[in-house]
Amino acid sequence: MTRLQTRPATEVLVATRGEVSLAAPDYARTKLLAVLERLDEPVLAVRVKLTQEPNHAVAKPSTAQATLDLNGRPVRAHVAAATMQEAVDLLQDRLNARIARVRTHQRHHRHHAEPPAASGREHRPQRRVLDAEERRIVRHKSYSLARQTTWAAVFELEAMDYDFHLYTDAATGCDSVVHHDGATGTYRIVSAGAAPEAEPGIAVSTKAVPELTVADAVSHLDLSGLPFVFFTNGETGRGNVLYHRYDGHYGLITPAQ
Repeated sequence: MTRLQTRPATEVLVATRGEVSLAAPDYARTKLLAVLERLDEPVLAVRVKLTQEPNHAVAKPSTAQATLDLNGRPVRAHVAAATMQEAVDLLQDRLNARIARVRTHQRHHRHHAEPPAASGREHRPQRRVLDAEERRIVRHKSYSLARQTTWAAVFELEAMDYDFHLYTDAATGCDSVVHHDGATGTYRIVSAGAAPEAEPGIAVSTKAVPELTVADAVSHLDLSGLPFVFFTNGETGRGNVLYHRYDGHYGLITPAQ
């Protein structure tokens, strides 16, 4: 029998936002099912979100995001394009790339392997530009940080298609962030405490992480022009991340106490 005949049917749940065409959800399901048919691992769930921005002045108003549960391991991809069909096609390609990275990590996680090269960010959604007085912290996520090695944190970043990943370093016990370094095309680790040991292909920052209030972090983020700021919260003593969301507002990530 072929894999198509033996694989249990997996429902691809598609949610839409904005003026998404009636044909787009079915097209997305077809493309995601093509991804699933290449896999040997059980896929426990698949969720897709298609968003059509109303602002026609935006160069890439169509965004597509998918998260699948690959035998208990979430894998995510997020892209933007000029049309929804193009976005879904890019989503399929990027999700295949994310799955390949997860497989590489699973095969070599017990060995000292070099991390993959940082993946391209050219298909990221564009961030809306809002005046500073309009911006608000509209999302606050708090969760228990995973204790991870540097190498595992990089693969978490890649598997989930994140711009940054907040975690607790397994060796030092310090809150840390790994992110893509746009200047070098590699990865960089910033730690709120003792820096972890350097790994091949991963730069470790020796610059002190600022201690700020959330209000001060907002000002720091606006002045820096950076996509996010990692800081030690003066009230809790833990590493926090304040970041620019694609809708133009702010998001805040804090460790659960």
